[in-house]
This record gives sequence, C-alpha cells and structure tokens, in this order.
Amino acid sequence: MANSINTNAGALIALQNLNNTSRDLAVTQNRVNTGQKVSSAKDNGAIFAIATNQRAEMGALDAVKQSMQRGQSIVDVALAAGETITKALEEQKSLAVAIESSVAGSAAETAYLADFNALGNEITKALGGASFDGVNLFSVAAADIQVKTGTGSTDLFTLKATGAATTVATAGGGIARAGATAAAVDTALKAFTAELGSLGTKSKSLERSLSFTSKMQDALEVGVGNLVDADLAKESAKLTALQTKQQLGVQALSIANQSSSVLLGLFR
Repeated sequence: MANSINTNAGALIALQNLNNTSRDLAVTQNRVNTGQKVSSAKDNGAIFAIATNQRAEMGALDAVKQSMQRGQSIVDVALAAGETITKALEEQKSLAVAIESSVAGSAAETAYLADFNALGNEITKALGGASFDGVNLFSVAAADIQVKTGTGSTDLFTLKATGAATTVATAGGGIARAGATAAAVDTALKAFTAELGSLGTKSKSLERSLSFTSKMQDALEVGVGNLVDADLAKESAKLTALQTKQQLGVQALSIANQSSSVLLGLFR
C-alpha cells in the first residue's frame, strides 16, 4: 500500500473498529442499566412484540382475578346468610311439629305460631341482606350473574341460586299464617340446603380457578423474563472487555493518525 498524506487507510480501519466497539459498548451498557437484553423494538422486533403481548395478557389476568374474587365474595355472602336461614328453618321445623300437635286456637299454638313467624321474618331479612356489591344471588330470577374466568369472550362462570329465595320465603312467611306444616318446612329446608351445596361447589371452583390464574401469571412472567432479561453476569464481563477494547481502539486510532507525521520526517 502506498504511503499517502491524503488517504490514511489505517486510521479509517481503526475508526471503523472503534465505532463498532462503541456501538457494542452502548448495547451492553443499556442491558446492564435496564436488566434486559430486549428493552425496545429496535433490539429485537419479534421478541419485543411477543413480550409486549404476554405482558398485556398478564395485565388482563389481573382483571380476571378481580372478577373471580368479586364472584367469590358474592357467593360467600350468600353462604353466610344461608347458614342463618338453615338454622331458622331447622327451628321452624320443630315449631311446625309442635303447632301440628297443639290444640287449635290454644295459647300454646298461638305462642308457637308467633315464634314461627318471627323466624320467618328473620329468614326474609337474611335473604334481603345477602348482598355484595349490589348483587344478591337469592333475588336473582331470570338473568344470570356471570364472572370472568379467562381473557376469552366465552370464559365465563355463572353464579345462580334460582328458586331458592322463593321456596324459603314461602316456608318462612305465607305458610306460617295459613297454618304451618312440618312437611312444607322440610321441603323448603331440603331445597335450600341443596342450593347451598351448589353455591359451595361454585365457591370451590372459583378458588381453584383463581389458583390456576395465579400460576398462569407466574408462568407468563417467567416466560417473558426468559425472552427479554439479560444475563447480568455475562453482560458485566462483556462490559469490562469492551471498555478495554475501546481504550485499545483509541490508542490504535491515535497511532494511525501519527503516520502522516512519520512521512513528514522523510522530507527533512
């Protein structure tokens, strides 16, 4: 290669190498600073898009969990009221037997009926108070109440207590004043406890769905981390190497730039 003061090939090569090292160093420093090897679309467009979508899915699952937790609370409030109602029905059954064995119009029958009706009022109050966030499962007639169990449009779970409120309200109210019978109360008790069993099953199902959703979120978080997180031990070692390489590159460029001064000595 000819010696020239117009074209310094060595300096050009040294500058290219130094620029490459500086770019690599900037990338490594960004990874160390952010803890991510893919922190923006320009790092890796495909991986960035996948990670962004999965993060959006994780955020949507937070809303799903909130929906299921709300559903659990609605069911749990209904179950709590149901315990009170069940005890009242059990007492009503005993009173109904006593009423049937009492002399019609006697003071004993009147006292039993008063107690029976008082329990009926308690049942009515418990049914009306079994509400959470404005939702009372015992007052639901036709429309179902649904909660989200996933991010899909069909991922729905129905909470329902159809017929339970009517059965218990009749046993606790109307029957009492028309002449209470143990058979009527027993029918209401069986129907209501069956409904409580259904609600208990739904509460358990929601609990399992919540646990599954939490595990899904953890798995997604780990998956996103595998895609975008940087190996900081590796990046730290690389950072040291690049910093050293950059210093050597600066020295190489400085030496290359001195070649024109060497040529000047030839003319002395």
